[in-house]
Amino acid sequence: MTTAAVSARRLRVSGVVQGVGFRPFVARLAGELGLAGEVGNDTDGVFVEVEGPADALDRFASRLVADAPPLAHIRGVAGADLPAAGRAGFVIAASRVVGRPRTYVSPDVAACDACLAEMWDPADRRYRYPFVNCTDCGPRFTITVRLPYDRPNTTMAGFAMCADCSREYHDPADRRFHAQPVACPACGPRLSWESGTVSGCGSDAALAAALDLLAAGGIVAVKGLGGYHLACDATSSDAVGRLRSRKQRGEKPFAVMVADVATARQLAAVDADEQRLLTGPQRPIVLLRARLSGLSPLVAPSNPYLGVLLAYTPLHHLLLASSGPLVMTSGNLSDEPICFDDGDARRRLAGVADGWLAHDRPIHVPCDDSVVRVEAGAELPIRRSRGYAPLPVSLPAGPVGSAGLAGPVGSAGLAGPPILAAGGELKNACCLGAGGDAWMSQHLGDMGSVESLRALDLAVRHLCDLYAVEAPAVACDAHPGYQTRRWAEARNVPVLLVQHHHAHIASVMAEHAVPVGERVIGVAFDGTGYGADGAIWGGEILVAGYDGFDRVDHLRYVPLPGGDVTIRRPARAALAHLWAAGIPWDADLAPVVATSAEELAVLRRQLERDLYCVPTSSMGRLFDAVSSLLDLRHTVSYEGQAAIELEAAADGTPRRYAFDGTDPAPVLRAAVADLRAGVAPARIALGFHHAVAVLVVEQAVALRSATGLHRVALSGGVWQNVLLVGITRQLLESAGFAVLTHRVVPPNDGGLALGQLAIAAIVGVPR
Repeated sequence: MTTAAVSARRLRVSGVVQGVGFRPFVARLAGELGLAGEVGNDTDGVFVEVEGPADALDRFASRLVADAPPLAHIRGVAGADLPAAGRAGFVIAASRVVGRPRTYVSPDVAACDACLAEMWDPADRRYRYPFVNCTDCGPRFTITVRLPYDRPNTTMAGFAMCADCSREYHDPADRRFHAQPVACPACGPRLSWESGTVSGCGSDAALAAALDLLAAGGIVAVKGLGGYHLACDATSSDAVGRLRSRKQRGEKPFAVMVADVATARQLAAVDADEQRLLTGPQRPIVLLRARLSGLSPLVAPSNPYLGVLLAYTPLHHLLLASSGPLVMTSGNLSDEPICFDDGDARRRLAGVADGWLAHDRPIHVPCDDSVVRVEAGAELPIRRSRGYAPLPVSLPAGPVGSAGLAGPVGSAGLAGPPILAAGGELKNACCLGAGGDAWMSQHLGDMGSVESLRALDLAVRHLCDLYAVEAPAVACDAHPGYQTRRWAEARNVPVLLVQHHHAHIASVMAEHAVPVGERVIGVAFDGTGYGADGAIWGGEILVAGYDGFDRVDHLRYVPLPGGDVTIRRPARAALAHLWAAGIPWDADLAPVVATSAEELAVLRRQLERDLYCVPTSSMGRLFDAVSSLLDLRHTVSYEGQAAIELEAAADGTPRRYAFDGTDPAPVLRAAVADLRAGVAPARIALGFHHAVAVLVVEQAVALRSATGLHRVALSGGVWQNVLLVGITRQLLESAGFAVLTHRVVPPNDGGLALGQLAIAAIVGVPR
């Protein structure tokens, strides 16, 4: 009998391969194919040394990628031949820490069906256990203190495994083989309850107390994966109103958590693409068109969209099994970061929560829920956080022979230090560039408080610690009044100031791996951004690359009386646009009716004398103005409220309007004439959206003729509007353009850090 020759190989697997059951998968695959060797984690990812017949090694290498665990994201497999060592058996080796970590941390993942089946099985030892997990699900990023991803390097280090859990952990045939957060009621985290002078531990008792309080209309602080939620009965206006008042929420919508898709369909319209996002392992909040339902109208007042998310932790499933839909909103006061430390949560939420459903597994990294919409059947991120962070964006390469974008951030073989990007003032997320990757942080919130700046400090420190790098330079927004700029300048390292709208376009370019040296037609539409001329920009047509931009056109400047005051008062924006368009403030116009005679007189004097008026090219303010003109929204309590209602109102057969170049005056004059003629506001709203889309196409066609460019990049908060994106995409593609929109980072300021980083990597930071 002839024995097949034995060969040996070393394989290096990079990507998201730690914390996703990859080592157990490799061990099982090797056993199935009769191969010997070892697999382990190190700071580069996963290493494999395997030996056996050559044909078996080939099958092993092929299936290593094809059959990888569902949560793994393999970015590369490098191989080299080894001399056969005559090994017997296949083992999981101890992790190796050598040099700077270059692997990826998995995001937190929703509970899998297998774990939930165990949790609902009375015969299972994890019956009704709120922390059941396996290699396919559970906490990852939020419990990771350092790399490699092993239990001693997580916040599970303080929980010694019992004999049963240890047996599962060490059994290659078990799905909990090397599942780092593995636990059970005998050895794992425990729920606790506190309300007034009543406290106690134990899952069932704590759950029962929380459910009783929710049923009575109370507000419960629920400790989850990445921080605390504030929960209440979504059908009770008393409860929702009390939460809104205590949280200082104004009219900004709350998210609603439900048990399953069937319940979600009772509350909102859900198509196949939205269902895919709702039920995916990330479990984001998905913005859906609301139905008439039994929910309190205070959940999302005057808002046609409802943010819905499915239960994603075992604890959520236990709660929702005995309750109806729950408001499940971030555990914070408005404009503050989410609470995640138990002591800090007790202090900051003391005046909000009536009871506390907590647990004793520490959260190392706060991580708020993600928010998405569906556009053209694909994901449009609104807030990128839990389920997505900290997956990196690969930085694009330069042309052949060029160092490219990966060079200045230290990719293999190319010199250059890491770079930190501070992100935006609103919806902040920071970004660390290292090793050719852009590591986007979780959503941190608006930088208007001490707590928010502290959250930024913690996120930066964690990213730097996780990947063992220090950033000797920072990129930030050029706005002289932004806290993020002050924060960057206080770090005592070189700082690069990046123009706001250039960063927007660079972010969508980087997301789509536009090579270094290439340029695009950039359409940056948002509410507010500091312009190079000191004006407030926001309706910008650019020709842009990572190394710079030309502002080739912009929405015609309109004086903004009172600056930031007008941002909160769309009626004032409408009056300013009417004045600039030469349209009298007649008493039949909605923004005139919504404004007192005294304020009208003051505004008129300001505009006539150009007193305290800031020129703006903001497309966001134009959307506000049209919303007020159509009597939809005259004041706002959160960013984008007027534009959201304008998008939702658009319906029917659109009226035909046209800008004069970039001057909106003809659109406004035609809209006023239509209102006076009795045309339905819905048709005017839809016509306005079409007019903006046509404006973009006209600008793009003119620039293609002048430059030869055929790619159009859309970025900025206005492009969260899926109606506008859809119309614009269709018209641009029909005209032969390639359209770049956001699919990985948000088009709003939550994606700015990626653009800042990309620009800094090419331009360089002054020393």
